[in-house]
Amino acid sequence: MPRPFSAYLRVYEPLSAFDAELADRLRQAVADGPLSRAEVGDRERELWLRSQLATPPRLLPGELSDGRPAPNAPLDVLVLDPAEVPTSDSATVGPGPLVCPLDLRPRSAAALVGFLSTSSGVLKAAALTIPADIARTRAGAVMAELHGGAVHVVSTTWTVPLPWFSLVDPDSRHVILAPREDGERQVAWRIAMADARRRVARAHSVVRESLGDNGPARVLKDTGRWLEHFHPHSAVELDYGGLVQLLDDETLLEDTSAQDVHAIVDAMESGDSDEVASRYEQLRDFWGELAGKERLG
Repeated sequence: MPRPFSAYLRVYEPLSAFDAELADRLRQAVADGPLSRAEVGDRERELWLRSQLATPPRLLPGELSDGRPAPNAPLDVLVLDPAEVPTSDSATVGPGPLVCPLDLRPRSAAALVGFLSTSSGVLKAAALTIPADIARTRAGAVMAELHGGAVHVVSTTWTVPLPWFSLVDPDSRHVILAPREDGERQVAWRIAMADARRRVARAHSVVRESLGDNGPARVLKDTGRWLEHFHPHSAVELDYGGLVQLLDDETLLEDTSAQDVHAIVDAMESGDSDEVASRYEQLRDFWGELAGKERLG
């Protein structure tokens, strides 16, 4: 079975960023053996399916039928060495190990709140085994308990939001070429938190001035606010995740999405509308073709 076709934006924090009790649990999780990036998609899918196949079904993964956290729920983490994170002269990362809890239960709660806010009554009734107002209350309570007020992972399916590329250094891309079905196949960028915040703030200012407050500017504003929840010596990772299964080696190596987004921001700042249009057309063609695979599937 292929990995989920999801891409990820993750934050890895020093253990000192967590309260003592959670830091001890995370330290033990690291000692027991963290997940590899190749395992993440399958792990999340497994825990979600397990919650839905339980009797009675769980509203969220990692909890009991009454909504309390399951005492035996795994604390899954990814780990990053600060040495793997390129930094500018003004940025500091660490000390290590840097840890990224998957936060699957609160992420699922946030997704549930979004579903309840946008779905019809018929769809809610078909998807839920409890009244929608109770589901919303329980999901909100889970989100309120979250350390630092924000999940460490944001994911998207079948595409990467173009504003995310403004966080990265285009020249620091990390590529592992392996067979498409191999979980080690990867395209990712690692960024020092200070550098990510600086870049997203600049991009937001330029894009808002050029396009207004909606669309890409809103994504950049929300991303910047999200980053502010975390320790300033954290690292950020943009990972194509399971999307690499949809692209051949040549396409991965020739992908210039990060360069194109940075060029668009520069061109907006200088008023070069032709460059903006040319670069955006390249991005639209590349990511539009990838998103089209969802419909073909």
